[in-house]
Amino acid sequence: MAHHLLEEEMNSPRDLSTLSITSSANTPPTLETPPPPPLDSPTPPHRSHDPTSNLKRSDPFQFGSRYLLSSDDPYEFNAWDHVETDSTYKAHAEAMYASQRASPVSAFDKTRFNTDPAKWWNKFYTNNTSNFFKDRKWLRQEFPILDALTKAQSTPAKILEVGAGAGNTAFPILAANKNPNLVLHACDFSTKAVELIRSSPAYSPQHIQASVWDIASDTLPENVHENSIDVVLLVFIFSALSPQQWRQAVRNVFRVLKPGGEVCFRDYGRGDLAQVRFRKGRWMEENFYVRGDGTRVYFFNEEELRGMWGGGMWERQQDGDGDFLQKTTTLSHSVDDAVLSSLDASSDFTQSFEIVSLGVDRRLLINRQSKVKMYRCWMQGRFQKPDAVKSPEPAVSTM
Repeated sequence: MAHHLLEEEMNSPRDLSTLSITSSANTPPTLETPPPPPLDSPTPPHRSHDPTSNLKRSDPFQFGSRYLLSSDDPYEFNAWDHVETDSTYKAHAEAMYASQRASPVSAFDKTRFNTDPAKWWNKFYTNNTSNFFKDRKWLRQEFPILDALTKAQSTPAKILEVGAGAGNTAFPILAANKNPNLVLHACDFSTKAVELIRSSPAYSPQHIQASVWDIASDTLPENVHENSIDVVLLVFIFSALSPQQWRQAVRNVFRVLKPGGEVCFRDYGRGDLAQVRFRKGRWMEENFYVRGDGTRVYFFNEEELRGMWGGGMWERQQDGDGDFLQKTTTLSHSVDDAVLSSLDASSDFTQSFEIVSLGVDRRLLINRQSKVKMYRCWMQGRFQKPDAVKSPEPAVSTM
């Protein structure tokens, strides 16, 4: 499982450290944009066109500081941070959604694409080698825990990357690694992707172990045990799953993490350009699509992710007949009722993560030549497995 260059890799994320993002299971995050500098101050690097001093000279590029003010010409730069969509775009997006729903994927094709998703990712990696992707050099700046684990003085650590693709996350992490006792498990359910990683000159079994694994299966990755992983990387991975697979995937992540271990999450957000531009014959379920190459993609919102990782989506309530029903009261506007009713309610998984941070990453991209605005939207969060894992409460008899 991975991503498409046109949709994701062409735009690294902004630096979310420029925002104040606070969150808990019951409190929505607050995103506070720093005030603009005084008008008489020197031109800051992110607004400079001087090639000797502007931010284009940094590696990786530092996003997160160019705010669009009412006095700005939006076509002066090719990207602006923290920009909400305008009314014109919102109306266009709603019209596109209506058109998508009116011409969904046929029942035959929906079954075909959902039955064996690995088949389509194998075809994808057969047609696109590792040169197709850009290395994700921005990950260590977005998720400081990765920087901490790769320092020379760090203790022994294990990272699990799910949906490792061609290694464009794993290899940059290893290239910067100074920790002699770091091991990175790179998993993907595409056998072709795993072959690409293992055939790389940078592949060293001492520090990286690549294997085929489906995060929504009932097994754990090769050589990975319960409570053994410090960090799980989920970057544009959950969007490749169907909603019916979310619960088992979250459960597997919980199983492999050590108490106190973290999930580093980034994926597509609701209303992203990649969602709006889908044409007829690609809509499978609400916010869930199939691309032209047969790979699937889902677009999340914050409420959904908060319920998924904070546990609210999996809470069950008991009716008068003793049957367990999915609790939908807090998620009725974010997950389609048909999707919720199809989630596996037989699982005994009731644990939840602590939501360390969860925010929306918006960016306005500009085609300065044709004067076209393109709104991108991603979700980014950090979720922590509690140090003390609660035991399931015993069933209460009504007799």
